[in-house]
Amino acid sequence: MLLSSLVALAIAFGGPAKPPPLRSISEPFEKVDLSDLPPAQRVAARDGTQLAFRRYPAAAERAKGSVVLVHGSSAGGISMHVLARAFAAAGYEACALDVRGHGESGTKGFIDYVGQLEDDLEDFCRAVAPARPSTLVGFSSGGGFALRFAGSSRQELFSGYVLLSPFISQDAPTYRPGGGGWVRVGVPRLVAISLLRAIGVHAFDRLPIMRFALDDAARAFLTSEYSCALAENFRPERDYRANIRAVRRPLRLVAGRDDEVFYADRFAALFEAERKQVPVTLVPGLGHVTLTLEPAGVHAVVSAVAAASAA
Repeated sequence: MLLSSLVALAIAFGGPAKPPPLRSISEPFEKVDLSDLPPAQRVAARDGTQLAFRRYPAAAERAKGSVVLVHGSSAGGISMHVLARAFAAAGYEACALDVRGHGESGTKGFIDYVGQLEDDLEDFCRAVAPARPSTLVGFSSGGGFALRFAGSSRQELFSGYVLLSPFISQDAPTYRPGGGGWVRVGVPRLVAISLLRAIGVHAFDRLPIMRFALDDAARAFLTSEYSCALAENFRPERDYRANIRAVRRPLRLVAGRDDEVFYADRFAALFEAERKQVPVTLVPGLGHVTLTLEPAGVHAVVSAVAAASAA
């Protein structure tokens, strides 16, 4: 009876607090020119859900390959517009996804089961058939998901992987407390829902366990909170070290040296500890989001994909 009461209290009152807006994350996007944003296209996932993406054809007559871009937490494929446009100009076909639970793909903040995002990405690849060599490029939480996929049994769907300031784990040495103020997690609710899911109870799966530091205007079009399943899936495996060791495809990492969400200077050592020689590029003068928007960061990312494609 006591345990049941504690679980009920955690479900009801143990949700995530609302963090104050973090301007260093949202403000840089306000200056992005979206006048040439391609229209959204859609492919059907295996459950019939329409997954949205935007395609950027290569400027060259013959593409050098392709890049599939995965956005960060809360965002959508539109946030990858600057990078996608740069890849197209450099001769790559680029596709910017709305990961299920974000943008125009599915229900915001929710997925049906852990592993659904991998299923979606496989379904996307089967439907669109990105040109080879193909590189999966993920930013922040999307970088963590790219690492998850790179260490999975489906990793050969891509020729290589490039992680942009990736979220590795809240337990990793690269993690700043609270993601530098970007996220709040309702730990009591998370623990309670996880216990219930372990015994087959899924009645509370849609409740939020994670909230992001968005202002009121941003909440209208971004994903402001995650369910337990989405939070667990849009990141590396819980044993992120085993995830890293399982990668067999070319892997590179790029981050801003002044990243305010993660400790960028610790990425290299993290991979070296797992005996993975992952080339790490730290771009001076850039933070978390500006890595994907400023010319120096964009150039470093395009160069990393070129190197991964040639490996």
